[in-house]
Amino acid sequence: MTTYIIRRLIQSVFVLIIVTLLVFLTMHILPGDPILIFMSSGELKNTSLEEIEILRHEFGLDRPLLIQYFDWLGGVIHGDFGISIVQREPVVKEINRRLPITLLLSSIALFISIIIGIPAGVICAVRRGNWIDTVVTIIANAGITIPVFWLGIMLIYLFALNLGWLPVQGYTSPFVDFVKSIRQMIMPVFCLTIFSISSITRQTRSSMLEVMKQDYIRTAWSKGLRERSVIFRHALKNGLIPIVTLLGMSFSFIIGGSVLVENVFNIPGVSRLVVNAVFVQDYPVVQGFVLIIAVIVLLSNLIVDISYGWLDPRIRYG
Repeated sequence: MTTYIIRRLIQSVFVLIIVTLLVFLTMHILPGDPILIFMSSGELKNTSLEEIEILRHEFGLDRPLLIQYFDWLGGVIHGDFGISIVQREPVVKEINRRLPITLLLSSIALFISIIIGIPAGVICAVRRGNWIDTVVTIIANAGITIPVFWLGIMLIYLFALNLGWLPVQGYTSPFVDFVKSIRQMIMPVFCLTIFSISSITRQTRSSMLEVMKQDYIRTAWSKGLRERSVIFRHALKNGLIPIVTLLGMSFSFIIGGSVLVENVFNIPGVSRLVVNAVFVQDYPVVQGFVLIIAVIVLLSNLIVDISYGWLDPRIRYG
């Protein structure tokens, strides 16, 4: 196990280098100059060409691309993600301020997806063919197809503007005002969970139906075991591997969905920060965001892989 984890961590380092290099090159291939974009607004419109060149040199944008990349990579190793071209602050400071908000929303969304999606899938499998299975399956199929941004706009229109039950937009820390924070999170979290709940429900149902066809399940029934014991101790435990795989993917989907949700609901998370950074070509912010998200995704995938051995002791890691 230890050897496997070390090998996966080494592989992850190479994956991170490739991902960040591709993003770096993509950002620099895009037309436009981040310095000129930054200077074209506000009081900086009349900045001279000499001052622009000084800024370009200050941010290292006058050097060859590969030199810029390796300079940035060297800084990352020492915990320095560079300076935001627009905010003129360390990228680490910006991310540290906003990342907890995104992770809080994403973690709540994943937790709710698990506690709703898995039981719903189990119930559908056990009650296959009845009205509960039919209704839940229809809802799950619809949930997968609903665009997140459209759903967010509809929720704002209905529950905030028309009914006035929930605040339109914004974010308040739960440590400042817990009740207000919960009310502000309801619609964003619902938007983030609708796809993952639907996916987990469908996968759990499919996995349970496959497992319940196996001989050892029929043997458990023939021994007179209680339904709860057969379903949860035998069927669900052996059907969890594909479900756990989907959970790892769902967290990645939720993080990706937060890009849209944070912009629709005006939440000051890291996803909203990076969207604004892309528009103004703030390279250091985009690269720092991609690196952090890539690390989170790789770690979640590693945890999923390790959990396979706990779920099924027959699995061996080479």
